[in-house]
Amino acid sequence: MSSQEIPEENLPVEQGTAHGTVETAEDPFADPGLPAHKPRIQDIDERAAKRSERVVAFLFTLSMLATIAFIASYVTFPVDKIVFIWPIGHVSALNFSLGMTLGVALFCIGAGAVHWARTLMSDVEIADERHPIAAPAEVKAKVLADFAAGAEESAIGRRKLIRTTLFGALAMVPLAGVVLLRDLGPLPEKKLRSTLWAKGKQLINMNTNEPLRPEDVIVGSLTFAKPEGLEEDAHDFQKEIAKAALMIVRLQPEDIKDKRELEWSHEGIVAYSKICTHVGCPISLYEQQTHHVLCPCHQSTFDLSDGARVIFGPAGHPLPQLRIGVNAEGNLEALGDFEEPVGPSFWERG
Repeated sequence: MSSQEIPEENLPVEQGTAHGTVETAEDPFADPGLPAHKPRIQDIDERAAKRSERVVAFLFTLSMLATIAFIASYVTFPVDKIVFIWPIGHVSALNFSLGMTLGVALFCIGAGAVHWARTLMSDVEIADERHPIAAPAEVKAKVLADFAAGAEESAIGRRKLIRTTLFGALAMVPLAGVVLLRDLGPLPEKKLRSTLWAKGKQLINMNTNEPLRPEDVIVGSLTFAKPEGLEEDAHDFQKEIAKAALMIVRLQPEDIKDKRELEWSHEGIVAYSKICTHVGCPISLYEQQTHHVLCPCHQSTFDLSDGARVIFGPAGHPLPQLRIGVNAEGNLEALGDFEEPVGPSFWERG
């Protein structure tokens, strides 16, 4: 029901004052205003301000040291090192050190910025009216003026110690991410260029674990060998056998077409790497009549009578040959290591 339908006698009567004005209720949403500003000790005591400046600089410096410790930990600790830390228990030394140092580096930057803002930057509250999103020219000018005033009030221009350490901490923290780029691939090293084969190392039969003698290898047979001293229970067996695995084939000397292959053989016994030069699969298929060996993964085919050159498939280069001979005991032995890296091509072969 509208006010026009209410009987006049039921309408509220306005109370007049001595001056004839109408008395209204107090606005319940009136602006309470801002509390009176209370200066901090740093605002009135320069010695206190200097102490705060030193605290902030200490936090930023600590962040820089933590970043350096992060990089040092990444380089120093091996991936498989486990340590006991109370009360956590057994953890990876690398993961724990990386997490702690990076956490300290980031925390100290944040803590230093908060302490700087709470003790040295201006804490005067300013009320401003909302304005449209599209700011006019005078507002833009005011923003720039406010920014300049804020920069002045932050004391970053006067507090050179804070400014220098802040820039140092911010510049060094990204180095932690740069160092992690190392995990994109192995560093250039020579670990793939050599194997356990060396002059005087005997060829050990993979099946019998006994030294191979020339009479043990018959024409048309395929035998697999490993270097003397490499045991299957060794912790690095898989890593080393992946490079040193050898296949032994006996050919008629007159069937060998490659001159160097014949020189590096012993009575027609040739030794070649078992690792395919395509993607590193172990070669295990031998065609006795053609003297071809095939990789079961992608059918790369190598001719063992002609320097193990590639005659079919995606492999990029021949199998490396190991030069062999016979020692005083009559056992087959290596006369050195492979002259080129075994397995597939890799970017650090040079």
